[in-house]
Amino acid sequence: MSVVLDTAEVPSADRAEYWHEAVSHTFIPLDVALLEDAPAPATITSHRMGALQVSVVRAGPQRVERGAGLIARGGEDHLTLALQHRGTARLVQDGHEVDLRPGTFAISDAGRPFAKELPESFVFTAFHWPRPAVGVSEEDLRVLTATAFDSGDDTARLVAAYLECLSRSADSMEPQQASRLAITALDLLAVLAHERRGRSGPEVPEAALATLARVKDHILCHLGDPDLSPERIAAAHHVSVRYLHKLFRFEGMTVARWIQRRRLEVCRRELARPTAGRVTVAAVAGRWGFVNASHFSRAFRAAYGVSPREWQAHAGTGPTPNPVRRPAAAAAPGSAYGVAV
Repeated sequence: MSVVLDTAEVPSADRAEYWHEAVSHTFIPLDVALLEDAPAPATITSHRMGALQVSVVRAGPQRVERGAGLIARGGEDHLTLALQHRGTARLVQDGHEVDLRPGTFAISDAGRPFAKELPESFVFTAFHWPRPAVGVSEEDLRVLTATAFDSGDDTARLVAAYLECLSRSADSMEPQQASRLAITALDLLAVLAHERRGRSGPEVPEAALATLARVKDHILCHLGDPDLSPERIAAAHHVSVRYLHKLFRFEGMTVARWIQRRRLEVCRRELARPTAGRVTVAAVAGRWGFVNASHFSRAFRAAYGVSPREWQAHAGTGPTPNPVRRPAAAAAPGSAYGVAV
């Protein structure tokens, strides 16, 4: 079900006054300055797709800021990907300036200050999700935020095409189908993060990369084996344990940590499936190599900020955006504010 917010019937003089309320109910607390004397009508159409909130935003020129005071008011555990369709935008975060044009996208982190200026009328689609929904580290997330992604990057082009298709189909999908496709979208973002992080690391010899790829494939094929260990992995590939650890230093983590992260990711996906309520958290953990349920729960919470039981209960069932309250005489039923993120 879609939620449509429309300012067309709100008097022009009242639009800015209720703008912040619309922002708070739809996304996160933001300061918004409209850059036109008579604010044009704006709309936002939102859909809930599992952990994703997908919103198409059409509005006039504006500047959006989020500082420390607003971060303290909430929403700091969310990220937003904005896929530009019309108009241009400039995003500033972590000292980086990103210029967006139609066909490009960038990600902003609500947990750190940022500013975004849209100097002309625009249309973009915002994909808004809680940080734990994407199974990547804080370091991986930082290589994604305040970076422009365009069609010159093969993975970014794939992500943009998938997200655009997802947005166009959102209104016609059944909730379970939408939830499954949203999980795929978030997994693609994790791939993008891992790839971008790898490019920023040290140059790796080609032979080492080939061995590392074989080792990773072996690990993924045996992920459910609770006895999987660096010693057994090294023996299977006829290398020393010392060399195996050296290979994973290119990944910026230990072998054991890489294995645990992959196990957590596959457990997260399995617990988010519509049929996940039929199996216990302990059964899922055991299936993917965790022999101790308490250890699994601690590791899951440390990685994603919620317990596996909470994730299982809420993945795919998040609330739709709340409509905005209006003054009694302001607008007809069903109309409210558009909002930019």
